[in-house]
Amino acid sequence: MASVPSIRLGTIIDNFNLEVLFAPEGYRDRVITTEDVNRPGLQLTGFFDYFDEKRMQLIGLVETSYLERISPEERRQRFDQLLSYHVPALILARNLEPFPECMEMAVKHNQVLLRTQENTANIMSTLIAYLRMALSPCITRHGVLVEVYGEGVLLMGESGVGKSETAIELVKRGHRLIADDAVEIRRGLNNRLFGTAPELIRHYIELRGIGVVDVRRLFGMSAVKFDCAVDMLVNLEVWKEGAIYDRLGADEFFTNILDVEIPTLTIPVKPGRNLAVIIEVAAMNNRNKKMGHNAALEFANQVDRHIQQEAAAMEHNR
Repeated sequence: MASVPSIRLGTIIDNFNLEVLFAPEGYRDRVITTEDVNRPGLQLTGFFDYFDEKRMQLIGLVETSYLERISPEERRQRFDQLLSYHVPALILARNLEPFPECMEMAVKHNQVLLRTQENTANIMSTLIAYLRMALSPCITRHGVLVEVYGEGVLLMGESGVGKSETAIELVKRGHRLIADDAVEIRRGLNNRLFGTAPELIRHYIELRGIGVVDVRRLFGMSAVKFDCAVDMLVNLEVWKEGAIYDRLGADEFFTNILDVEIPTLTIPVKPGRNLAVIIEVAAMNNRNKKMGHNAALEFANQVDRHIQQEAAAMEHNR
């Protein structure tokens, strides 16, 4: 069974600079598995139907204004009921001061109480976007990911076919390396795929006969990037005599990755072919297609019109 994507609470605290008001031992290792964040307005009135305790809870100015209007004993009961659930954390926005009853119940139930200076809408939207990316489905593929003219190109093929050599040539031509050998791919917003490198091998590339080199140190920061969208997949394969390769490009092929269809090309490799230039053209052509211009179809339509005109002229001359 596939493991459920998760993220540690400590990672979120560090990335969002959250202030820890109270936390029991081991709080940083609490696991979050849902991308949603809840504002417990209804729960603070006593309504807990369909309450999802896996979500982080966020209290803002609206909830605070309501809590100020009820008695301390009522506040104690409401916080006691809310924090009796095993929520990952309770966050106070706008640098709000915690009610004494809130702090008391956090201690009683060993719950994590955090605070941020951000306003409620900003911290909520940013947290949800961050969690959506961090908890999105992820797979690792053997290949090389480069950004060429703003297009994320995933190079795949058998070991030794020349993926890394092509990538280093692209870097020399001003493009950027994202990952070599292993590419971690996630499905993000709007069903787009994003790729990055495992932290251990980030910015490194292996060239047979030379070994491992640090692209960032050799070519500078402009030669690398942390991640990018995966816009197309290029399969590199050794040229096979007798094999039929697409010469027009009218037929489009796709590869399914994490239920997303990625445009796919197969490029044969043999001595004398400049793969870096070919991939540059492929990237520009892919961008052109996304903008609604398909050169292959336009050419085919132009040929069809020419044939029809020639046929019409021959018919007219009879």
